[in-house]
Amino acid sequence: MTEYAQTVDGVRIAYDREGAGQPLVLVGGAGQFRAVDPATRELTAALADRGFDVVHHDRPGRGDSGGEPPFGLAGEVAAIRALLELVGGRAWLYGSSSGGAIALAAAAGLPGVDRLLLWEVPLGEEGGTDGAQFLAAIRALVAAGDREGTLRLFTEDIPGWFDSVRAGPQWPLYERMAPTLEADAEALAWTQSAPRRQLWASITAPTVVLLGTDTFPFMADAADSICRSLPDAERAELPGGGHRWRAADLADRIAAYLPAQ
Repeated sequence: MTEYAQTVDGVRIAYDREGAGQPLVLVGGAGQFRAVDPATRELTAALADRGFDVVHHDRPGRGDSGGEPPFGLAGEVAAIRALLELVGGRAWLYGSSSGGAIALAAAAGLPGVDRLLLWEVPLGEEGGTDGAQFLAAIRALVAAGDREGTLRLFTEDIPGWFDSVRAGPQWPLYERMAPTLEADAEALAWTQSAPRRQLWASITAPTVVLLGTDTFPFMADAADSICRSLPDAERAELPGGGHRWRAADLADRIAAYLPAQ
């Protein structure tokens, strides 16, 4: 059943909550929200079965959550803050794809993040300018009201994704959330805004950077950069390719970090 939290700015955040045990907040990536993301709903149930109190939310401006443009990284962190308060002030964060960059920003800026689990975060080269350039292009499309163009640009490296979604019945849901991609682009650009050791100096939570066994080479490079830049980080692989995973495999891997009973 959908429940709601509220950020300090009064934005209503819709979420599902399932299970009991270790609190875990899931942070979706660019195209993820509950209405169109059965894989993460399946992951939520699998994690709940393995000893987690799981919160799966619609990010601001997506699905049943509120919010109005412009959408930015600060609003995403505010939503995570509200969800941390909901579960008692401390939790693990799992960030998927660009949601991993948001999870890193939350861990850098908020107390109470006890562990970070990051799935294939598509970071550009440390110190690069491609993230800032991409953010500028996304902001220009959002400002022009070109939601279709925003989605097309953001997904241009995923063959067939845009055309499939554009022709499908869920297109109106994606079209509504298109302006929220500015937050994803800002999060990715933020990871290039300073040396990463400096940018993430306040992150002390143990971090696991998860990759599929058949991942894209640049994802592996990004994972190595994250591990070099944090004091307590490791890489871990699980079966998967094409930026996809099986819920049972991912849930088992995450549950392996629970303390022994």
